[in-house]
Amino acid sequence: VMSILLHGDAAFAGQGVVYETFHLSDLPSYTTNGTIHVVVNNQIGFTTDPRMARSSPYPTDVARVVNAPIFHVNADDPEAVMYVCSVAAEWRNTFNKDVVVDLVCYRRRGHNEMDEPMFTQPLMYKQIHKQVPVLKKYADKLIADGTVTLQEFEEEIAKYDRICEEAYTRSKDNKILHIKHWLDSPWPGFFNMDGEPKSMSCPPTGISEELLTHIGNVASSVPVEDFKIHSGLSRILKARSEMTKNRLVDWALAEYMAFGSVLKEGIHVRLSGQDVERGTF
Repeated sequence: VMSILLHGDAAFAGQGVVYETFHLSDLPSYTTNGTIHVVVNNQIGFTTDPRMARSSPYPTDVARVVNAPIFHVNADDPEAVMYVCSVAAEWRNTFNKDVVVDLVCYRRRGHNEMDEPMFTQPLMYKQIHKQVPVLKKYADKLIADGTVTLQEFEEEIAKYDRICEEAYTRSKDNKILHIKHWLDSPWPGFFNMDGEPKSMSCPPTGISEELLTHIGNVASSVPVEDFKIHSGLSRILKARSEMTKNRLVDWALAEYMAFGSVLKEGIHVRLSGQDVERGTF
């Protein structure tokens, strides 16, 4: 499995979660063994000049925090993009580290239907209007090379247009939208046919006192013989042992018993968060 994340340029530089996930990328138990980050960099984010949006030259500079290789590639050159993506995939599979592909491109028609980019980016959009669209640019190159004929190119375009037109026509026949068609649940049987969650009942999760006592005793013992333990810790363990003996529990011991009972069934438990390793909570 290879994880691929698709980002916008302004989001990549501006969202804290991007920086946070880079710092998770190499942590034991959290790593995805390398993620490929593809940044669609239209060079204005929404409508803001990069120099007003961030302090570094490239939106991808945030990836330098983990020394991820960053490929800046001209999106008007599809073959260069393919080459770079192949190198990125090979890097990720060889070294199991994150890698970033920065697709340097432009947005021809503004941010959305309501946006007129000439208001905020007049100079840039004068240049963009002069640009030959990437499809035409690449088609002209392939036709000039003799790789495809003009007729083959036109047939492909017509075929794609036909697919879109037919789908558009079919969409007009749909009178009812079924919410359940849009719901994707990893638990079969979680929703009923109308897309509503079923009422759920929990099976009994209690365990025998004998098993609880066993877990309590294990939780208050030291697994290695003749191991010199810190006096503060030995006090905690002693108190835990006393509680088990007296059929009492505090919050920490209750958690211990819950985790212990799950472990006893052979289910892996991973604790994360502050002070987990020293068992403060």
